[in-house]
Amino acid sequence: MFELIKRDGLARICRLDTAHGVLETPALLPVVNPRFQTIRPRELHDTFGFDAIITNSYIIKNDEAMRKEALEKGLHEMLDFPGVIMTDSGTFQSHMYGEVKVRNDEMVEFQKSIGTDIGTVLDIFTEPEWNWERTSKAVDVTLERTKEAADMKGDMMLAGVVQGSIFPDLRERCATSLRDIDVDVHPIGGVVPLMESYRYSDLVDVIIASKKGLPPNRPVHLFGAGHPMLFSLAVLLGCDMFDSASYAKFARDDRYMTVERTMHLSDLKVLDCDCPACVGRTVDQIKAMKPADRWELIARHNLYISKMEMDRVRRAVLEGNIWELAEQRCRSHPALLDGLRRLKAHTEFLEKFEPLSRDGAIFYTGPETLNRPAMSRVSERIKQRYTAPKTDVMVVFEGGEKPYSRYHAQNMKGILAVADSHFYVMSEFGPVPIELDEIYPIAQSLFPAIRDRDTFEKIREEMEGLAHTHHYGLSCMYDGESTCEMLGALSRPKVGFDLDMLRIRAVADYQFGKGAADALFSGKVELVKSKNTDKIRNVIVDGDHVASMRAEDGFFTLRPPGARRLLKAFPSPRLRAVVVKDSVPFNRDGKNVMCGFIVCCDDMLRPGDEVIIVDDEDDLVAIGKLILTSDEAMRFKKGLAIRVREGVKKEVTSA
Repeated sequence: MFELIKRDGLARICRLDTAHGVLETPALLPVVNPRFQTIRPRELHDTFGFDAIITNSYIIKNDEAMRKEALEKGLHEMLDFPGVIMTDSGTFQSHMYGEVKVRNDEMVEFQKSIGTDIGTVLDIFTEPEWNWERTSKAVDVTLERTKEAADMKGDMMLAGVVQGSIFPDLRERCATSLRDIDVDVHPIGGVVPLMESYRYSDLVDVIIASKKGLPPNRPVHLFGAGHPMLFSLAVLLGCDMFDSASYAKFARDDRYMTVERTMHLSDLKVLDCDCPACVGRTVDQIKAMKPADRWELIARHNLYISKMEMDRVRRAVLEGNIWELAEQRCRSHPALLDGLRRLKAHTEFLEKFEPLSRDGAIFYTGPETLNRPAMSRVSERIKQRYTAPKTDVMVVFEGGEKPYSRYHAQNMKGILAVADSHFYVMSEFGPVPIELDEIYPIAQSLFPAIRDRDTFEKIREEMEGLAHTHHYGLSCMYDGESTCEMLGALSRPKVGFDLDMLRIRAVADYQFGKGAADALFSGKVELVKSKNTDKIRNVIVDGDHVASMRAEDGFFTLRPPGARRLLKAFPSPRLRAVVVKDSVPFNRDGKNVMCGFIVCCDDMLRPGDEVIIVDDEDDLVAIGKLILTSDEAMRFKKGLAIRVREGVKKEVTSA
């Protein structure tokens, strides 16, 4: 069973139940060579803190002594490892050395017989230089072998590998086909050559294509990704498991890993590492060690660095700043930066997993920040969902302190005294209507005061788009008193500018969809505002409390009267999650909606969105916050799907 605990976009913290305990992901599995154990498996568990390792069943099977020991004692006793053990099947050996003389069914049966926790299909390693036709045939063979293995896996968990070389359509086809096969983990295979040749933009395409096809309720293992410089980007893309043979392989070549790069020991001038392997030692002392001792020390260092980086990545997911970490790490190498920049081509897919808001602000690290799905969502929703008020003039302010409406309050007052105007702010998100200045991430973002060329270019493009689509008779940039003088000669004073009403209507449409404002606020509207901040807190319509505006992100939380208004205005399943009959009484009592109890869910909803929980007759049951995507909510069988904020008792109608 696989459970999602915490997410930040595609990145996620999950728990995988296995026969040897729970594996928390993202997780790094050190590769243990059964012939040459640089660091013993027991020490990997007890000293380094690894809960899982991966070893090669093909090597064990083809060594008579090891095969006999594994069959008699079992893999865990043989390796003396109490945690989760995953085994590879010989596919990588076929990549390295040519054809392996073993059958798929033999390897699956052997992995079962030695008690591995997660066995692997003998898939076909699809090389990057293969053409489409050859790759397609290899994918077909891999899928047939996976079906065969699934039928015979028994209680062993099985890894069904996504192959397809560098062809996104074949990767997605393979992944989609694997959805219907009874496997438990999905390695993305055939990618080591891409990483060895620093083809990270191709790697991004491969991962995204695979994620598009794979079911979200199974962990994804990026085969062969063992360098810490890659962890943050791969986790950002939704990879859950990694394996590293590099810690030992690099050590035998005197190669010393850091988070940013790999350095040869001979090139190191100063040792600035405080890991347990290096602390108290100098570069010269390490260079003077006997080769075997030096290799073991470097292997330990490499493993500590890898473990610490994976822990850092996990913390970033928990704290909601995996994008910042990935952007920083990808600046360590130009090829990694290419991979990061490649994400722009996949914005539409990434946006589906992007939360409505985060606890922390967007923190600008460079031009690539502008390509985040949280940034593109702002401009897209404004274009699609925002309805500008009918005025004669559009005035655009140049940035300023946040919230913009307070910073420009006196300027707006002066303009409104002479001209029927509405206001935008020129920001890193593009032109932002003044009434949307308090929502996430517009208000919750930090950008440098000195803009770079990329930021200027994005703002220019967005402003040009607005210039070609707006309905105003006149538009201008604010330029102090001269603007007021010019507008006074061309327009008429504004009567009845109500920023609060503009705000609640704009936010409602932005958050719930066009038409939500009309549904929620038709009637006599009263606003309850904070005495301390003067910000809107509650919206009352015809005496009913329909919604509250959150201080932390500027969005609404619904109350039952507001939910009922939206149910009437939008057809099912818009804004809804339909729960099974058995779940209804618990949700009415305010208990959360768990995975496995959702019949259908609006696929336009995003994690963090308000969701209206209804029964199969579309009666209001509860209101809550969606934790997962709609697809995840229906596919996961364990864990929290919707955090219920308020249960709603069934209305009793009089006869």
